[in-house]
Formats: sequence, C-alpha cells, structure tokens
Amino acid sequence: MSCYVATFHTHLAALTTARALAARGVSAKMMPTPRKLSSSCGTCLRYEAEDPCLSDMDVDMEQVCTLEAEERYIVLIKKA
Repeated sequence: MSCYVATFHTHLAALTTARALAARGVSAKMMPTPRKLSSSCGTCLRYEAEDPCLSDMDVDMEQVCTLEAEERYIVLIKKA
C-alpha cells in the first residue's frame, strides 16, 4: 500500500473525493495542504491505497502525489 496526497482547487472537490474514496473502502483524511504542493484552496486529502484511485477524483482535482518520505512528494498527475 502506498500513501497519496491529492490537492484540489476547491474545498467541495476535496469533500466530494473523500466521500467517493470512502464508498470504495479507502480511508481518506482531509488536512491542510502542505505549502510545498500548492496554495490553491488549502485543503488536501491524504490516503493509503493500492493505487492512486484517479477515477474517484473530482474534476477540480489539482494534482495527486505519492508521499515517499517525510515531506518528499512525487507528482503522479497534475492538471493545469
């Protein structure tokens, strides 16, 4: 299992994605977005899953990263 962090353009997108992940059985925690990743809406999701669950992301998703080590993120997908 890997740890992922997803950032969003809106708080609603983060909440919608958290609900979609929960329906899939993936526990996601809403938390403040690390400044290393974004300053967009300020809310991100941190979750652990077998895959990044990209099909469950809201359309206002900004990016999904893996958390490799403390404060070391690798961007998997980033939308403009």
